[in-house]
Amino acid sequence: MIAAETRAARVLENAGLRGAVLARDLTTGYQVAVGADRPFALASLVKLPVAAAVLDAAARGDVDLAVPVTIDAVHRSRGGPGLARFRHPATVAVGDLVTMALELSDNTAADLLLGLVAPAQVTGWLREHAIDDLVVRHPVESLYRSLALRVEEHDAATVASLVVAADQDGMPSPLPELDAERANVGTAGALADLLGLIWTGDLDASVSGPLRSALEGTVHRQRLAPDFASDDARWSSKTGTFAHLRHEAGVVEHRHGEVVAVVALTASRLPATQQPLAEQAMGEAARLVHDEVLRRRPVD
Repeated sequence: MIAAETRAARVLENAGLRGAVLARDLTTGYQVAVGADRPFALASLVKLPVAAAVLDAAARGDVDLAVPVTIDAVHRSRGGPGLARFRHPATVAVGDLVTMALELSDNTAADLLLGLVAPAQVTGWLREHAIDDLVVRHPVESLYRSLALRVEEHDAATVASLVVAADQDGMPSPLPELDAERANVGTAGALADLLGLIWTGDLDASVSGPLRSALEGTVHRQRLAPDFASDDARWSSKTGTFAHLRHEAGVVEHRHGEVVAVVALTASRLPATQQPLAEQAMGEAARLVHDEVLRRRPVD
């Protein structure tokens, strides 16, 4: 029989994806993975460690989650739903910005949080918890600013094609914030470490509780959720999408007690914005490694 890792890798390859996929039993630590240590620019997955660091700062008394923040045109980041689409000034409490950053993947909310806990502080918080392969370097707006500078000279489709070509050739990206040395970057293994910390680690309940609640309430459920959410399993996750990148990292809690972190990080060889077959392939590959983890799980 062909190993689950090989089948998962083939599924991604056949869908035009360069990727990493991982499933880890958060009770035993046993995992099945493809490319667990391969770094990818995080896109919106960066919002998870940002939110975690802000909530931890609040638990220490350094941030007040009840403080209202006024958002106007000057403070809005581009891209996505939520505050970016507001036409008038709005006031939102810091704690609600955390919820919006995770449930709606709100770029403005995430960048406002980075005004409270800087990228280097978020990375430092990760290191304090022995998570070494996640690095936060810049706000989400930097991705869209970099893209806008190049779209002035080239149309968006051309820029996407250049990004894909550079990625395939191993060359620097035309969008510097996608290069490993300048990006918010991480690996599937490190993201599983972070999910494990949130679900089974020693975080204060005032940190882990809101994170788990917001991840369960995420509105973006077209990628891995169809393969994991059911009446018998709760799926909580965060997605990340930008240019040729499609990611998702989450935890599936089964009715009979199994708790498994699942991470899929991919870069497409195609510049198309809409790629439903890629989304399906990510779910299939993730399910293959997840099911193998459960199959090999020791029976008490």
